[in-house]
Amino acid sequence: MNKQKNNGNIKSGKKHHKSKKQYGKQHSAQASRTSGKSKGKHRTDTPRQSNQRGITAEVTCTGLTNEGKGIVQWKGKQLEIAGLLPGETGEVNIFKKGRFIDTKLKRVIKPSEDRANLTLSFPNEGVGCHLYHMNEHAQNRFKQKFIDELMKPFGKPEPIITMEFPFYYRNKNVMTFGLNKKRQIICGLYAENSHQIIPMERSIIHDQKADEIIQTIKGMMKSFKMQPYNEDTGRGFLRHVLVRVGKKSGEIMVVLVAASPMFKGKNNFVKALRKAHPEITTILLNVNKRNDSMVLGNQEKVLFGKGTITDTLCGLKFNISAKSFYQINPVQTEKLYAKAIEMAELTGKETVVDAYCGIGTIGLIASKKAGKVIGVELNKDAVRDAIHNSKRNGMKNARFYQGDAGEFMMQMAARGEKADVVFMDPPRSGSDEAFLSSVVKMQPNRVVYISCNPVTQARDLKYLAKNGYAVESIQPVDMFPQTVHVECCSLLVRKN
Repeated sequence: MNKQKNNGNIKSGKKHHKSKKQYGKQHSAQASRTSGKSKGKHRTDTPRQSNQRGITAEVTCTGLTNEGKGIVQWKGKQLEIAGLLPGETGEVNIFKKGRFIDTKLKRVIKPSEDRANLTLSFPNEGVGCHLYHMNEHAQNRFKQKFIDELMKPFGKPEPIITMEFPFYYRNKNVMTFGLNKKRQIICGLYAENSHQIIPMERSIIHDQKADEIIQTIKGMMKSFKMQPYNEDTGRGFLRHVLVRVGKKSGEIMVVLVAASPMFKGKNNFVKALRKAHPEITTILLNVNKRNDSMVLGNQEKVLFGKGTITDTLCGLKFNISAKSFYQINPVQTEKLYAKAIEMAELTGKETVVDAYCGIGTIGLIASKKAGKVIGVELNKDAVRDAIHNSKRNGMKNARFYQGDAGEFMMQMAARGEKADVVFMDPPRSGSDEAFLSSVVKMQPNRVVYISCNPVTQARDLKYLAKNGYAVESIQPVDMFPQTVHVECCSLLVRKN
C-alpha cells in the first residue's frame, strides 16, 4: 500500500497532548460510571478540593478496561478514567451521583511513553475515538492483548494486521442535527446514554470531504429556513445527514434524513449544494418518521444523480446504495478479505455459501477462485446491489438470494446439497443458534468467520467447536484505528 500523505488536520507536536474529552462508542461521550466496588489496595492521594463541581484528586492508573479507560483506585473503589494510560498520574474530577460515580480527566501530570503526540485542530475532533491519546504501538498492543485473552480457549492468534496511515479512513459519515441552548443549529454525535448532541466539525477518522460537505449543509440551513428535527416536540425537518464516499472512485453520495417528505425549495437547495461541492454525484432524501435509534427510514427519493455510488475493492467494482452494508475502511478491508480467501484454500472447484452476503463483496471476490458461490442476505436492497454487482463484474458463477441464511442452508441440507466453504460475516450481535446449527447440519469442510465483534464471535466459536469443528487460525485486523473496536477473522475446519 502506498503511504497516504497527512495533508489534513492532524499535526505532530513535541509536547504531550493534554487529554481532551474521550468518547466510549461512535455515538458516546466520556463520562465513566461505576458502582464503586473495592478492588485491591488504595493507591491514590486523598482529595485536594471539594465543591459543587465535585472532588478533585490525583490518581495513578494501573491498567485499562476493555473499553480503553484507565483503571484507578480511589477511597477503596475502582474507578474508570477515560484518557488515562497505565503508569500515568492524572488530576481528575470525581462526581458522586447516588451509588454511581462519574469521572472526568482534567490533566495528565506524569505522561506515559505510550501517549500520542497528537494535536487536534477542531473542538471535539476526537469524539468516538476512544484510543486517540495512545500512540500506534500502544493501540496495537491493547488490541492484540484483548484478542489473545478472548481467544485463548481456541489457540494463539496471529499478530494484528495494522494500518499504515490510521486516520480519515471512514467512507461513511453520519451526523445528527439539533439546536443548542442558544437556539443555534448544531450537528455532531450523541453523548453516551443520551440524545444530547456533542457538536463537532471534523473527526480524525472521518473522510475529510464528507465532513466538509456536512458543515456546508449546516451553513445552508438558515438561508433555506430548514429547521433541525426536535425529538421532544416532533417538529422540524432535518434529522441526520449521511455521506458515503467511494475512496477509489471519488463518487460521493449525500443522504438527507428528514422527518417529512415535504421538502420546500429542494431544487434550489440541491443546486446550491452542488455548486458548493460539484464532486457530489448523487443526493437522496430519506424519510424517517420513527422514534427509535435507526438512522434511515424506509421511504427514499433520489433528488440528483442515480441514487447510488460505485467503488472498487480487490479489483472488482461494487454498486453501493444508501442502506447497503459496505465495510467502512476499504484499505483494511482488502487485507481482511485477502486473508479470508487465503483461509478458504479455494482451488476452483468448491461450492461456497456467502452468508450475510450484503452487496456481495466477499462472495464475488471469492468467486474468482471458487467453482460456485451462493450468497444469502435478508436486506432486499443489498441483494439487488449484489445481483447488479455480479453482472457488472461478469461473474457467471455467483447467485444471490433474499432470505434468512440459516433457513436457506437448512433447506439446502434437506435437499441433500452440500457446501465446501461457508463465509459468514454477521452483525455485531453475532449469529444465533439456529444459523449455527444450520452450518453444522450442512457440514462444510471450512468455515471462515469474519466478525466486527470478537466477543460474540468467541461465543459462536465455542458452539461450533462443540459440534465438530476445530479453530485452526485467528487473525485480528485493525479495521477501526483510534477506537477500541477490532475485526477478527477465524478459520474453522470440520473434524474428520
